[in-house]
Order: sequence, then C-alpha cells, then structure tokens
Amino acid sequence: MAGIYQFDTIASYNDFNNHETLHPLVSVIDFGNAKPRSWDGNTSVKINYGFYTIFLKDVKCGDLRYGCNYYDYQEGTLVFVAPGQVLDVETDGKVYQPKGYGLVFHEELIHGTALGNAIKDYHFFEYKAYEALHLSERERQVILDCFAKINFELQQAIDKHSKKLIVSNLELLLNYCVRFYDRQFTTRENVNKGILGKFENILNNYFTSDEVHEIGLPSVAYCADALHLSANYFGDLIKKETGKTAKEYIQTKIINVAKNRMYNPDSNINEIAYELGFKYPQHFTRMFKSETGYTPSEFRALN
Repeated sequence: MAGIYQFDTIASYNDFNNHETLHPLVSVIDFGNAKPRSWDGNTSVKINYGFYTIFLKDVKCGDLRYGCNYYDYQEGTLVFVAPGQVLDVETDGKVYQPKGYGLVFHEELIHGTALGNAIKDYHFFEYKAYEALHLSERERQVILDCFAKINFELQQAIDKHSKKLIVSNLELLLNYCVRFYDRQFTTRENVNKGILGKFENILNNYFTSDEVHEIGLPSVAYCADALHLSANYFGDLIKKETGKTAKEYIQTKIINVAKNRMYNPDSNINEIAYELGFKYPQHFTRMFKSETGYTPSEFRALN
C-alpha cells in the first residue's frame, strides 16, 4: 500500500509530530516525543515538504528505508530535503516509535538575509537520499549543539534580535555540514576515485557512440545520471577530487579528444565539431580558442 503526505507549513508538521509551534517559520523537533507511527498501514509513503528539512536520524530508525537504499545509521546520518522535494519512505507496515531530531525552516525565514542569497550554494539540499551525510559521534554532537542553540532562541519571546540570532545559528549549522561533507569526500577517497574512473570511461565511450549525434555535447546531468548520482553531489565530488568543476572537466575532455582527431590531416575541422556533438562549428571554434588560446586551424598548423 502507498500513501502521500503533504506538509506545507511548519505548524502542520509540528502537529503531526506532537510538537508545539513556537515560531511559524522554524522548528527543532525531537521525534522521540512524536506519537507511534504506522503511516495508516502503508508500507510505501511519499512525503512532500514545503520547507527546508534536516533530519538527524537515530540508529534506532534503521528499520526505515529511503528509496531503494538502506542507510548505515551506525554513526548517525543527516538527510537534507529542499522545499518541493518528495521523500520516499518504506517501512514494514508495523507501528514504530520515531527516533532522532529534525530542523525545519521555511524559506520565508531567510528572505532578505545573507543566508537567503547563499542557500543555493548549499548543494546538499539537492543530493539524493543515498548521498546523505554520515556523522562521527563528535560531528553528531556539533549538530545537536547547533540544534540546541536554535531551540534556545525559539524558547525566548520573539523580539527584534530573534530572526538574526536564529538565522546566524542556522548558517553556522550549514557551514559545519559543508565541512563534514568535505571530510566525507576525503574519507571515501577510494570510492570517489572509482567514480572518477567511471566518469572518464563514460566520456570515452560517449564520443564513440551514437548518443553524441542524438544528444549533442555530454552534460553534467547526463554523466551524473549514468553514475546514479545527483548532479549536485557529482559536481561537488569532481570538484573535490580534481579541482575542476564537472563542466570544466567535460570541456577539457572535449578539447583533448578534438586535439587527437585534428592530428589526422584528412579530418575536416567542421566534421570534427559535428562528431563531438557541436550543433554549430563556430561554437566548437569558440570553445577551443577559449581553452587553448588558438583556433582549431591555428592549432593544426602549429602541430
């Protein structure tokens, strides 16, 4: 059985979790105080959140599954959901007691603030469920401390300082998450290098396949999808491993393939452009000169 739950306001989500609404735009929730759940007997549930959501899942939530992937809760897991995203939850249909903590905040809370302008830079809100952040015990405590500071402000009477202090602590929390994700990219270096190798193979195969004529130039989204990663997680991983954005890496690959093909004096430059997926040869010429400092014709003459 499948069910759909829609939460558009912080208050409605607080009610669902048996939590008092102290502020209409932000809340820190202890799921241990929520009523036991059965999701109305559904074993597959879709939840649509109308606000930003951060879950700190407790190890006792290991009987839950998100999408087709089980989480490793041994050290705790942070899950990030952006407004409008749908989270798939699978259970065994039995009644269970939720555990863990959550921070939810409406985008109206950060309108007109520096965080409001920078929120799109926190790419992990667009990661897939299985790209969640796995925390050490010390990192988990840092997150809980940030939750506690925000909750402390929510317990006070709202005054002219409330928004600034809440948003400042929220930004501090997100910046810690950036640091912890950087640590996760580093500690999973061997896995990441495997992904980098697969990325290279995808590009190598792409330029010898029919897809180049059907799709055109390979995109970051295409490569991420082929690797079963979200575009944002894939982009951040490539940046961490190579120092280049995924788009820059693809462009460098295109130029290298083009250079190899131009060593064949029988190859027409316009034909090479079409073979690489460019719709117009002048676009190829522009990119080539931007990357190398030479037009394709000048490069061929020099080599």
